[in-house]
This record gives sequence, C-alpha cells and structure tokens, in this order.
Amino acid sequence: MSPAMKQRLPVVLVPACNRLLGQHPFHIAGAKYVEAVRLAGALPLVVPDASVQELDPLLDLADGVLLTGSPSNVHPSHFGEAVHDATLPLDPARDAWTLPFIPRLVERRLPLLAICRGAQELNVALGGSLHQAVHALPGYADHRGQGETAESQYAPAHEVRLEPGGLLETVIHDAAFRVNSVHGQAVNRLAPGLRVEARAPDGLIEAFSVQGMDFALGVQWHPEWRARDNPVSMRLLRAFGLACSERAARRHNRQEE
Repeated sequence: MSPAMKQRLPVVLVPACNRLLGQHPFHIAGAKYVEAVRLAGALPLVVPDASVQELDPLLDLADGVLLTGSPSNVHPSHFGEAVHDATLPLDPARDAWTLPFIPRLVERRLPLLAICRGAQELNVALGGSLHQAVHALPGYADHRGQGETAESQYAPAHEVRLEPGGLLETVIHDAAFRVNSVHGQAVNRLAPGLRVEARAPDGLIEAFSVQGMDFALGVQWHPEWRARDNPVSMRLLRAFGLACSERAARRHNRQEE
C-alpha cells in the first residue's frame, strides 16, 4: 500500500435533517455528530438527502455510516401506526431515503453507529417498531431530557446495564455506566437479526447490535455529547473509527490488486 493510501482517512456518511429556517428549506447536521466522526479518526461527509438511484453510489464512497439523532421522530406509518401526538416534529424527507438506505448498508456490512433517532431508524428499517411516548406507558420512566439548558438536558440521567457477551461489552469493558437521556420514542419490538446490548433500569432497550456484522450498534443515549471528556464515549467512537479504518484498508487493498 502506498504512503498516500496509508494516510487516507476513512469516509463516514452523516445523513442530514431537514429544517425550515425562515422561509427557506435547509439540510442540516448537528456539529456534535460531525465532531464525533472526527474524534473517531474519520472524515465526515454530510449527505443532504438521496434518491433511490443515488443510494448505491453513496455507499460506494463510504467506509462507515453514522446515523444521527434529531428532534424529529420516525413517522409511525413506517411501523404500522397512526401519529399519536401531532405536535411532535417529524421529518418524512429523511425517512424517505434513510429507511431504504439502511438495509443496503447492512447488506454491505458497513460499520455503523446509530444514535437516538438513528437507532430508532435502524430498528424500523429492519422491521421493528417503536414506542411513540415511553413516558406515557406504565412501568417506564420519563426518558425525555429535563431542564431548560442543553447542559441540564444532556446531564447523566440513569444507568445502563450491558448484556454479557455482546459487542458493547467488548468495546466498553464495563458492566454498567451512566448515560444521558433525551428521547420520547424508543424501541418497542426489536427487528429480526438485532441483539439487545444494554437496558435501562426500567427495562427499556438502550442499545442493540446487528448480528453478523463486525461493528453495527444502535444506542439510545447521546455519546457524541461532550464526547472528548467522556471515557465511555471515546471508547465507543474509537472502536467505530477502527472498524471504519479496517474497512477502508480492505477496500483499497482490493483496488490495488
């Protein structure tokens, strides 16, 4: 492998959300997710949206994918339900391309880190369903962020306990740790082929992996928040970055043959 190839950063696709700012539509991606990709040692490439014809060309560019969180929810029609609360934000334009995109990246076994909405997208895209309002269900805690400031909303909220023998336990090396909690929706029925990796004290699924893939994790909390100062987040990001780097090396080795 040439020196240029050795120094090449793996490319990680970061899907954007859709917002109306003033009277104009924008594609936006949270800076904290872009920075998380850089902390992982990879090159972030924000994708505004994509047609069906563009999905495979995008995947041809990628060594990994980070599915971001968002204030918006996955539209319940994608798991067979009507909208329970019409005041909550949706992003049907994002759903329209990320949901068909996810099975294709899984088929290619691309390294994947899916965060909050991204984890919910992953579950729905592979055939699972969501609770639309966890806080309204008996036996579950209120997992929505508390307080008026970002610092208070993203403060550690509860413990997660890891399932033994899973990918996350291998990456984190701890049986339990505290996480933030900033979500109303969450996994209800886990899709076929997914494995529970961690649960909250109330039993809610907090993390899961895609079976048969080297690195594909969905996490319900936000490891990207203040990631540089959080040892657990950095272990997770470095493991994701390493998987992307190994994928990039294999890809370029094939190109040189």
